[in-house]
Amino acid sequence: MMPAHVPRILQWLLPGYVWRMPGREKVLHLTFDDGPIPEVTPWVLDELAGHEAKATFFCIGRNCAAHPAIVDRIRAEGHGLGNHTWDHPRGRRTPLADYLANVSAAQPLTGTPAFRPPYGSLTRAQSKALRPTYRIVLWDVLSGDYDTRLDGARCTRNVIRHARPGSIVVFHDSLKAEARLRVALPAVLAHFAGQGYRFAALPFAMAG
Repeated sequence: MMPAHVPRILQWLLPGYVWRMPGREKVLHLTFDDGPIPEVTPWVLDELAGHEAKATFFCIGRNCAAHPAIVDRIRAEGHGLGNHTWDHPRGRRTPLADYLANVSAAQPLTGTPAFRPPYGSLTRAQSKALRPTYRIVLWDVLSGDYDTRLDGARCTRNVIRHARPGSIVVFHDSLKAEARLRVALPAVLAHFAGQGYRFAALPFAMAG
């Protein structure tokens, strides 16, 4: 299991990535990977709307192609979009040319500079090739909702314990994560709203 919080030393050692957003204002940047899918993403959008929260969706290209109406809703409701590749390859197991082609295939469907590699995994060559075109977004807080060994309460605690102003928090709008997400997301929204936080999309993930 990956740690819920990325140590600051690792963020410092890898400065070419976006780990969190600067500033001390009480703002969190919730992000959702692996959608959009009709079973989960519309529910996420409803939950966000209930708190006037904006988020960023790192979408898989083939899911965007299959569910364009959900992509349209994400945009229409003021959320950000990012590229999460066409079909979720693992960077360190994929040749450079194949990986870049996979990213490029998804880009017309998302259309912003925001990119998150699946599993947070890139080779040095992949990173070097992508950085001139994309803002490569990782995270400083991982909910763990993808991990079937956890429950929703643990995912909630992961976020509440580690998130702070400017944090980029990872959730997943996927079938695998759904059971934990449906517990954790409402609880996280309610907790941080009660602490005076607002929830914002990543500014470079907004369609022009």
